Amino acid sequence: MRVFIAGIDGYLGWPLAIHLRAHGHDIAGADLLLRREWVAEVGGTSALPIATREERLQAFQERFGVELEFRLGDLTDYDFVKACVQDFQPDALVHLGQMPSAPFSMIDQAHCVWTQQNNVINNLNLLWAIKEVAPAAHLVKIGTMGEYGTPDVDIPEGFFDVEFRGRKDRLPFPRQAGSWYHQSKVHDSHNTHFASKIWGISATDVMQGVVFGTQIAEMGDDPRLRSRLDFDQCFGTALNRFCCQAVIGHPLTLYGRGTQKRGFLPLADSMTCLRLALENPPATGEYRVFNQFENAYSIQELATIVQAAAANLGLKVAVRRYDNPRAEMEEHYYQPDRQHLLDLGYRPTRDIKSVITQMICDLLEHRDRIQAHADALLPDIRWKGARKRSEVIG
Repeated sequence: MRVFIAGIDGYLGWPLAIHLRAHGHDIAGADLLLRREWVAEVGGTSALPIATREERLQAFQERFGVELEFRLGDLTDYDFVKACVQDFQPDALVHLGQMPSAPFSMIDQAHCVWTQQNNVINNLNLLWAIKEVAPAAHLVKIGTMGEYGTPDVDIPEGFFDVEFRGRKDRLPFPRQAGSWYHQSKVHDSHNTHFASKIWGISATDVMQGVVFGTQIAEMGDDPRLRSRLDFDQCFGTALNRFCCQAVIGHPLTLYGRGTQKRGFLPLADSMTCLRLALENPPATGEYRVFNQFENAYSIQELATIVQAAAANLGLKVAVRRYDNPRAEMEEHYYQPDRQHLLDLGYRPTRDIKSVITQMICDLLEHRDRIQAHADALLPDIRWKGARKRSEVIG
């Protein structure tokens, strides 16, 4: 299968290229390397040193014996996107080329508007490129479980059956985004669904949980094949941030009571799920939704697991609560479905403790990089009001 990855330089895009090539697929991709710039802008860095684009391409060729087509370009430039798709003629496209941070989108008016423009426009560009030059291609779009919010009912996979005033229908499940970033992803989902209906595009919309982890097996021992791992307040998601805090002895930062519940999955599981979606495409013109996560955990549960894993490695780390910079429910019901990927053969990693232990071991080698950017660990971007550093509450 020929797979084009938009956002091939990112945390998920780079390991996906490696994983898919290891399973025999032909890969090409595009990226503008903006993730590297965004992290630097907010005072962060990748905890794991990441190779340059040129070094990555060399390592890929040495590992697999083939060149990787990796184009530099802006996905909001339609001529660039159309040329990529027309020249490669993919069987499938995976859209990972968006700004993925809720806090980054909440910094100020400029970051809010830029997030909306970048994410919505580049998704539309991919849809138009498929329509015009690769109409049989399957789009796998990465959404987020955060699109659903935390409704007081079970969360289905995209659609649910409704009865209202004596009539029944199957409708898209309501979205309740929690940030300007999540709002952009809701727009993408609606636009992709609409394109499927009017143009007959085949699409899989992956509502992905929070991904954590430092490596996948196919990377081997070559450090040039490693992906990035961020820990700053914008791009360092909870578990990755906790593990980085643990290796430098920084208290794990719980926002509020830590009772917020979300879906999480290891990096290796994310790669498996995306490959299963690609290798089992929908029918022509079908728009389907997969909820993708290993299990749902409260933030307090994850902090406790990280604390225990660190203790087993001789690292003593405290857990500390800070006032929550976000506008979100801290006590809530959360029961999402995830049957579709299981039906395709996904078997979740049950022992996430071993994944977390491996993460901490990988990060220990680079504790100086984390320590040098420790100021990035505490949030000051607030959903309401001016920026202010979070304070300890317990």
